[in-house]
Amino acid sequence: MDLERLLTRGVAETIVKEELSRKISSGQPLRLKQGFDPTRPDIHLGHAVGLRKLRQFQNLGHQVILIVGDWTAQIGDPSGQSATRRMLSAEEVRANAQAYLQQFFKIVDCQRTEVRWQSEWYDKFGLADVIKLTSKFTVAQMLVREDFAKRYAAGSPIAITELLYPLLQAYDSVAIRAEVEFGGIDQKFNILAGRELQRLVGQEPQQVVLVPLLVGTDGVNAMSQSRGNYIGITEPADQMYGKVMSLPDHVMMDYFEWVTDVPDEELAEMKEALLKDKVNPRDIKMRLAREIVSQFHSYEAALEAEEEFKRVFQQRQLPSEMPTLYLDRARYGVDAVPITTVMLETGLVKSRSEAKRMIVQGGVRLDGRLIMEEGQLVVIENGAILRVGKRRFVRLAFKD
Repeated sequence: MDLERLLTRGVAETIVKEELSRKISSGQPLRLKQGFDPTRPDIHLGHAVGLRKLRQFQNLGHQVILIVGDWTAQIGDPSGQSATRRMLSAEEVRANAQAYLQQFFKIVDCQRTEVRWQSEWYDKFGLADVIKLTSKFTVAQMLVREDFAKRYAAGSPIAITELLYPLLQAYDSVAIRAEVEFGGIDQKFNILAGRELQRLVGQEPQQVVLVPLLVGTDGVNAMSQSRGNYIGITEPADQMYGKVMSLPDHVMMDYFEWVTDVPDEELAEMKEALLKDKVNPRDIKMRLAREIVSQFHSYEAALEAEEEFKRVFQQRQLPSEMPTLYLDRARYGVDAVPITTVMLETGLVKSRSEAKRMIVQGGVRLDGRLIMEEGQLVVIENGAILRVGKRRFVRLAFKD
């Protein structure tokens, strides 16, 4: 890959670009640091932006050192947060980490990755070590962070553990003698803290590659599981395809640039065609959906997902396959029941508030009939189709 393209496509900022370019050109393998806090078990396309960049560096012969933040995850990364996060248990962290690692190697080369756990060094830390680490930075330096500054100005609580978070992440770089650290642009403060700490202890400061934050399916906020606007890399092909097709047009080209390998020349042609209304944005988006599904499944799976999408959303037909939920005839087969109860027990919604929101938005149909009221009573017919939103279907049947 061309060096300039490596350091610009899917990259928000490089520190220091000239130094990193020189190191890469030397031909010597670099130690690339990527840390993650296993606060949740799944990886989405937002994570894939940085992981794809790591893989590109690996393809040039460089070594990834993946830091599992089993200590920092228990604190919770305060980056961008307006309130203190709940601390996770060690058991929750370890379970999430195992699931995360399986997905991580769907993108990053396992053979060129060394996995390290923070507990390797932090389990040995004593009070003297903590005091020595905290002496390297001042409270004033911490309050330079925008999120801390806003919370401090508003009188909102900032836990001492949160002030420790950037220091712990920084020490990871010292512990493994990182040469380049990768992270989202929102991690800039934490990663620069690592660069500064390395300098203070006599190590050569790490170079920094910051990737942009991918906007989620809502078209506004950064992709996040907590916001529900994410596309998981292990989601079924048809769901992944459908979610990509639900993206607003204005984010399409970012997805092409950051999450696909479509050549730059083709992207330039797409942009010009869209700008001059020479192409239907839907057709460009279908190309994007095929590219993404092919990457995490297969090209054949992408084509099947596309045909299913056309059947359900363009031809208004039912999906060729859908799960069947078997109900108790004594409970559902005689009297009318609240639709929200059925929605919850089928698992198509996670809460009554979500059920209410979907009904208010006109997103619930039973055998094609629009459900208008949250408390609406319905009689379930054997084989009835319940649809919630654009992509959630279930067939209702009674046990024999």
